[in-house]
Amino acid sequence: MPLHVSPAPAPALRSVLAALGSPTAVREAHTPALRSVQGSLSPELPLPVHVLDRIVPNEAAPRTRLAGWRFLIRSGERAVAAADTMLTPDGWAFSHFFEGPYIVSTELALRQAESTATPYQPRLLSVPELYMFTLWLHHDVEDDAGAGTLAPSDVLVPLAPAPTGITAYRPHRVAELLPVMTLRVTPAPLPDLPELPGLLGSPA
Repeated sequence: MPLHVSPAPAPALRSVLAALGSPTAVREAHTPALRSVQGSLSPELPLPVHVLDRIVPNEAAPRTRLAGWRFLIRSGERAVAAADTMLTPDGWAFSHFFEGPYIVSTELALRQAESTATPYQPRLLSVPELYMFTLWLHHDVEDDAGAGTLAPSDVLVPLAPAPTGITAYRPHRVAELLPVMTLRVTPAPLPDLPELPGLLGSPA
């Protein structure tokens, strides 16, 4: 398989397993699909979630930070929800369960990536400035999945729903998509306005 999924930190996985085993945590989750499942649930496909906090024009290597690890929660052959974990002063801990369109689009993007011949390390990248989520396919499968920066040769696959003007599931090299993203978050320059004549009687 061309995708080299990195193992999540053991405490992160344990925290999700503990939450799945807690009737209270499942019952209080805002996930009707998760609460209605009859049978076993299992956390699979752990992906590190990185955040691109700020897009800076002309910056060669955008800075990202690791925000957590996400697990798809499967019931049989389908993912019914996802679980996020976060890093706390005491280590990795369960954050919350959720459902929604990004779960389906993540699965679709992963299947699409698996059909390619190029090996990649899958990650997730959030771009808050654009309300955008992407599957980040990192070219170096030996890298630490929780670290690193966006390389020009890495591939970003926007997940649905994607921002207006950006096509979901269409793979882009970082070197190609980053200028588009930068243009969208860079304020347009104000037009030059003609100078207004001074008012009669106004002080000099």
